[in-house]
Amino acid sequence: MRDPRLLAKPPVCRLGCLALVRNPHGDVLLVDPDYMDGLILPGGAARPNEPPHEAAARHLLAQTGIARRLTHVLAVDFTAADRYLERLNLVFDGATTTREPVVPPQHRSGLLGARFVPVQRLGQVMAPAQAARVAEALTHRAVPLLLHGQRAA
Repeated sequence: MRDPRLLAKPPVCRLGCLALVRNPHGDVLLVDPDYMDGLILPGGAARPNEPPHEAAARHLLAQTGIARRLTHVLAVDFTAADRYLERLNLVFDGATTTREPVVPPQHRSGLLGARFVPVQRLGQVMAPAQAARVAEALTHRAVPLLLHGQRAA
């Protein structure tokens, strides 16, 4: 039974779905968005009712041309509301690839480029909170994503 009070004022929170992909050297794939300073992990917001692993895979493919099946979460990062909505970011394990990213034209993607960056240089090319998120994701074991109690396929 649905309780209408639960839907009267739904929480406002953006679900960020990110992918951490590495090359065989251990470098991390980052994208360069035209709307902010610094590099970030590929990814973006989930659409309403879109499973987060599918959103992360969709953004990864659109931004880099790399297709991945994402089923494990490396980090969960909550950011309180500031000038943006509060955000919950899930960092998915995108595993290792030998492919180079292929970025669509800027007018379609909003990206200036994408490249693999050595782990030691992340703090130089990313905002501090972004670099800390990646560092945490690199140090912990993955947790499976569950959808209604079942592992995501």
